[in-house]
Amino acid sequence: MMRRREFITLLGGATVWPVAAWAQQSAMPTIGYLSPRSPDVEAQLVAAFRRGLGKIGYVEGVNVAIEYRWADGRFDRLPILANMLVARSTVMVTTGGPQSARAVLAATSTTPVVFWSGSDPIEDGLVTRFERPEGNATGFHVFSTSLGPKRLELLRELTPKTHVAFLVNPSSPTAKMQVTQVQQAARAFGQAIFILNANTENEIDLAFASLVQRGAGALLMSASTFFQVRRDQIIALAARHAVPAMYEWPEFVRAGGLISYSTVRAEYAFQAGLYAGRLLKGAKIADLPVVQSSRFELVINLKTAKALGLTVPTTLLVAADEVIE
Repeated sequence: MMRRREFITLLGGATVWPVAAWAQQSAMPTIGYLSPRSPDVEAQLVAAFRRGLGKIGYVEGVNVAIEYRWADGRFDRLPILANMLVARSTVMVTTGGPQSARAVLAATSTTPVVFWSGSDPIEDGLVTRFERPEGNATGFHVFSTSLGPKRLELLRELTPKTHVAFLVNPSSPTAKMQVTQVQQAARAFGQAIFILNANTENEIDLAFASLVQRGAGALLMSASTFFQVRRDQIIALAARHAVPAMYEWPEFVRAGGLISYSTVRAEYAFQAGLYAGRLLKGAKIADLPVVQSSRFELVINLKTAKALGLTVPTTLLVAADEVIE
């Protein structure tokens, strides 16, 4: 039987270590990382972000703490998560579009914020100018929402003379803009296209059933964080219905999708790590200009093309930055 003194000693020892560990961690600067996605979807970006931090001398758990919050596609959760993080963070980092950045900026006008977003940050109200930002936010305009016409052009080259369905998340703040741009491009190409909407898991299933009924020979995915979270469902449905699909990001293609065209997003996750590290070292927001994408990548999955009975044109294979076999 354990004696009372031994028990107290053991209990005291057990409580001293967590307190000491907490004190050590609380002495570190903390980066709050807010994403509307899920951890598995953003794993490669988080790794690139950590590499950027490491480049400037910060290692998670050694001299900097990072607190992550994931909305898992639930944009209504972002304000609550933002307030939780702002209260304990030295620097904030937001990903996945303007909604997460807006949630943080609504919670603080003083904590430095580094965002990366697929739509125009000036139009989204995140900054007023790219050079020498005036508020407490800076970051990266990672072109995505405006690439619909180029993605349609590449999809037509892969699957010519076919009707194309354009799957859109109507809840996205850029949905109307994306539809307008893609419809204009389709008219210029002489391409038959129709619009399908989905912003729930069940509506994605219904959209695929509809595109099959309407005889679509290919699918163009709009840029949407919600679709990124539902990546596996969408890839499985495209395979089940044998529909060639053009995606927003290469992660879809590496997970079994057919083709994607995008900016090199990991580069900007890395640079966001650099920016966050520089802010921790005392840099001012005004000294960190907003950066726009300048590099793009085409990724093709030949295994998926073969399963769909498609022959990828040599022009696309030559242009591809990555070919998965």
